[in-house]
Amino acid sequence: MGIGQTRRQEGVQTQDRTALKSPPLWRVVLHNDDYTTQDFVVLVLRTIFRKPEPEAVRIMLAVHQAGRGIAGVYSFDVAETKLNQVRNLAEQRQFPLLCTMEVDG
Repeated sequence: MGIGQTRRQEGVQTQDRTALKSPPLWRVVLHNDDYTTQDFVVLVLRTIFRKPEPEAVRIMLAVHQAGRGIAGVYSFDVAETKLNQVRNLAEQRQFPLLCTMEVDG
């Protein structure tokens, strides 16, 4: 039986259902460099990712110390939009902040 096909079973009509799989989520990752200021990274996290100050500072320190930090996990479209917002703001402020996306999990 295919998706949505019906069948009769002892006088009762039933319909087969196929479980739908949720689309994957995407991590938006900020990468460390030698030029982007820590203040700018916190600004990005607070304005684009709507992080409260303590969380923004924690993520900024992860970027600085570990070389990368996860700014958030979103659906593909939202992650792509946030990535483009980061790139545009970094370009406007003349910072080489690298922002990438990767599948979560």
